[in-house]
Amino acid sequence: MKLFQHARLWLAAGLLLAGLARADAPLVLMTDFGLKDGAVSAMRGVAYSVDPKLTLSDLTHEIPDYDIWSGAYRLYQTANYWPKGTVFVSVVDPGVGTERQSVVLKTRDGRYFVNPNNGLLTLIAERDGVAELRRIDEKTNRLQGSADSYTFHGRDVYAYTGARLAAGKIRFEEVGPPLPAAAVVKLPYQRAEAAGERIKGMIPVLDPQYGNVWTNIPKTLFEAQGFRPGDAVKVRLFKQGQLVDEVVAPYRRTFGEVADGQPLVYLNSLLDVSLALNRDSYAAKRGIGSGPEWSVELSRP
Repeated sequence: MKLFQHARLWLAAGLLLAGLARADAPLVLMTDFGLKDGAVSAMRGVAYSVDPKLTLSDLTHEIPDYDIWSGAYRLYQTANYWPKGTVFVSVVDPGVGTERQSVVLKTRDGRYFVNPNNGLLTLIAERDGVAELRRIDEKTNRLQGSADSYTFHGRDVYAYTGARLAAGKIRFEEVGPPLPAAAVVKLPYQRAEAAGERIKGMIPVLDPQYGNVWTNIPKTLFEAQGFRPGDAVKVRLFKQGQLVDEVVAPYRRTFGEVADGQPLVYLNSLLDVSLALNRDSYAAKRGIGSGPEWSVELSRP
């Protein structure tokens, strides 16, 4: 009898712990909506209505208006620092309400990306691989009562579907029908490459706070060409193939190794080559932008 009572106690404790130990995945939101109105709050409300115990966070809501490329890069910059199983809901959607598809991508590492299939997945698909891709079936994965809304899929489709997936209310297979990996829409851009004694790449984004100029040229490629800290680097920046700026700057480990206002080449937090002015904005001072139309070339002086 005592053994039976002990077993019941252990079972009760196990059930209690099972109730406390949630298997929900984090849900991360990214949009170009800004925070001036209630759009982001509405998306959060939909997610919490699915499950008020969700772990909900923001990547950013300050993607430049309609800038799909910037959204793609911010996902690339951030996603791998989140646990496997995290669900990212991304809404940069100038084609909202048109025939563009709504999809969920599962990477090989088991992270999920819920968004329009308009190029937002370009860099994630290339770096992390596509384990599976599914089109969202809006007959079953859409906020109830929203069928007549055509301009806020971020709330009605993406936040709702992402929250259900993160909360375990649906399995990935219940998102909708499968699509081939090749169906991922990808934006064209200049990949980093060695070209003789030069290295070519692009300016994917700027550091919006400090005006540093980031490139997509990795440390491995840069140093494979023989560059070491202390070396001088000739940097040429182009917009649509037209030279905009040219500078010779030292390759340094950190900003304080040059005088205030002086240029330097350094490795950013992703270990990609970047260009800065110490305590000043290189982008603002030199009129530099970012995106697929902006390219960069590195060489020795």
